[in-house]
Amino acid sequence: MLAGHKLATKLSTAVIATLFCGALQVTAQEVRITADIMDVEYTFNGNTYVISRNQDPNHRIPDDYAKTSRSCPKFCVQPMKVHEGVNTVGELELLSFLQEYVSTGKGFLIDSRTSDWHDKGTIPGAVNLPFNVFVPSEENVFFDSVMVMLGGKQSEFGEWEFTDPKELMLFCNGPWCGQSPTAIRNLLAINYPPEKLHYYRGGMQNWYGMGFSVEVPNSGS
Repeated sequence: MLAGHKLATKLSTAVIATLFCGALQVTAQEVRITADIMDVEYTFNGNTYVISRNQDPNHRIPDDYAKTSRSCPKFCVQPMKVHEGVNTVGELELLSFLQEYVSTGKGFLIDSRTSDWHDKGTIPGAVNLPFNVFVPSEENVFFDSVMVMLGGKQSEFGEWEFTDPKELMLFCNGPWCGQSPTAIRNLLAINYPPEKLHYYRGGMQNWYGMGFSVEVPNSGS
């Protein structure tokens, strides 16, 4: 009888230990953004977006972002600081920007890549304005309307003035991509205030690497 009691006690202890370890494993697999933040919700253009991290521990980044050796030029490593006064940020600052500026209508998150890259996947709620959209030319029929959207007004001398500009955060494919730095320089060339510009240098490379939510345009994802 005593032996049976000891066996039952051992089994009970083993079951409890298994359940406890299982609970720890579930907790350990819960991939949060920070210890205090599970996801970030914001609204833009009448839509609500929720950004979180992929919960699959076996998830991997797409092959497009797994390459380590791209020819330079054009895929050259970009500086941390694009221009004096332009703020370089990481993922947490980008998420705060979405809630503080995009949700309130005070700014835009801009995917400055060409549409072929954008259409493969982008940060949810980002506006696709390729880097060359910010260059005035006869071929660029979108230039004036984009400038007005960003808070610009053309002076009587034909120059663009930004007395109440939007806060803009720009990104492209990552530290090896020159599209968003080029977009920023193009904006600076037309008098956009540098303090209103923010550069997410990590781009889609880092975004995918951290398992953040990705929106594939026109696919419903």
